[in-house]
Amino acid sequence: MKKYSSKRSIQILANLLQQYGISDVVISPGSRNAPLAIHFSEIDHFNCFSIVDERSAAFVALGMAKSEKKPVAITCTSGSATVNYYPAVTEAFYQNVPLLILTADRPTDYVDIFDGQTIRQNAIFHQHSYGDFQLLEDSKENAEDFNFETIKKAIELCFEKQGPVHINIPLEEPLYDLVSELPTFPTVEKTIKKREYEIPSNLVADWNTSQRIMILVGTKDHSPELENQLSQLVKNHSVVVLSEANSNLYHEKFFRFIDRYIFNFTDEDYKKYAPDLLITVGQNVVSKKVKQFLRKARPKQHWHLDEVWQPDTYFSLTEKIEVKPELFFSKLLKFINLEPRPYFNLWDVLRDKKDAKHEKFLNMVEFSDFYFFNKASQTIPENYNIHFSNSSAIRYAQLFDFGKRKMYCNRGTSGIDGSTSAAMGFAIKSPNPTLLITGDLSFFYDINGLWNQYIPPFVRIIIFNNGEGNIFKIIPGPGNANPNTLDEFIATKHHKNAEHLAKHFGFSYTKVEDDRTLDRVLDNFFKPDNQPKVLEINTHGTNSADVLKGYFEFMKES
Repeated sequence: MKKYSSKRSIQILANLLQQYGISDVVISPGSRNAPLAIHFSEIDHFNCFSIVDERSAAFVALGMAKSEKKPVAITCTSGSATVNYYPAVTEAFYQNVPLLILTADRPTDYVDIFDGQTIRQNAIFHQHSYGDFQLLEDSKENAEDFNFETIKKAIELCFEKQGPVHINIPLEEPLYDLVSELPTFPTVEKTIKKREYEIPSNLVADWNTSQRIMILVGTKDHSPELENQLSQLVKNHSVVVLSEANSNLYHEKFFRFIDRYIFNFTDEDYKKYAPDLLITVGQNVVSKKVKQFLRKARPKQHWHLDEVWQPDTYFSLTEKIEVKPELFFSKLLKFINLEPRPYFNLWDVLRDKKDAKHEKFLNMVEFSDFYFFNKASQTIPENYNIHFSNSSAIRYAQLFDFGKRKMYCNRGTSGIDGSTSAAMGFAIKSPNPTLLITGDLSFFYDINGLWNQYIPPFVRIIIFNNGEGNIFKIIPGPGNANPNTLDEFIATKHHKNAEHLAKHFGFSYTKVEDDRTLDRVLDNFFKPDNQPKVLEINTHGTNSADVLKGYFEFMKES
């Protein structure tokens, strides 16, 4: 016989989650949130996942939400457990990933009286959430009606904003009283808002009179609708579309390798290639080079398309268009002239020149991180979703053609924490296999991402281990530090490898230290197996930072 929590607030919460179709719940162990764990796990509607480390658990949920494109709930006990959600909450906030944060708490009267595991939890995420709500204890007057309306409002906000929303749940003891039957709940009237949009005539006029139109797409899930719309714009060479590795756009006329093209520009180049109308789509842009270019170019007009965020990233924003890009372009395409513009041909000549240089360098490059990324881009099966860790990994990915594989990275806050956990969460809910390509520091920093029992056997992890945070040997600035300071406190040199960790968490493990071995094992690495796999590529003996710098020096040459 099933047993449910007797807590009325939890019964209401579970029922409303069901009515709104939220079924995935990531649970971290604890006593104060035991009523939630007991209740959710007894209801067939819910898929419950036990993840011990709250920081990892929240990133796992973030990966699940990205995979399924719908809200995922997370729940933990009170106190510092709640605070451990914060890194993933900030990532979800800036990436617009819907997380419903359910934190159990002591009764409100217990705050600041030195009761165990009690901190100021109410609105703790307020700077990085789209809504902060606190329920009433069951014993409080009008608690049932208040909690019903509060939970409903929180869930709808999570759907509308597609971002994190927090519900704090004070719970009085006893926590483990159970019932065998649940009351009947009313059917909720859903009031999630849908936006309508009609394009202003002045925007159509501005488009038709602009001669140098650039569309820059940042971090975005693959959208066949958007791809089709942008394809219509480039078909006749009407616009220049710049995209990145994790923009997930694939048309051959899009300029997909920004960092091959935009660097070492002179003042004359800035004038030559600058747009007069810039339209930006999606979330954060990885390329620092394109940010520098557009900030210096200062286009006359800059429109940004997003339902939530309107950032003035390039200090030239003139139109905040609060609508889905797909809806905007569907309206725009009905009215604009799709005439050829010389601006596209200007960029196309630059592309041909730089792509040819890129291919020449590939024929010369020796075993290094750069060599690995080129090899990986040619070898990974097309049905894989690829997740990149932050710092070096996603920057290398910008330079290579990974075909039509879907690519992801935690670029909301661009931190290394949670890269592994988010990838594993994505893999748990995805029908296609998932590959994580990660640097060594990102991997070792988030090893608890492997501490869960739900990782599918078709997960693959490739670690390129250069023995340090090599990004600090690549970007300008850190090289000015004392070499000992740089190695110990910034790049953090080490001699660790992942062999024992991989085996401890049930992954098969292979190590590579040269190009011939890499070429030999890479195809086999992706073949089906009964357990997930880790491939560690040891590039300690090569100076990968100098190889990458050499690449950009080579690309400068005329």
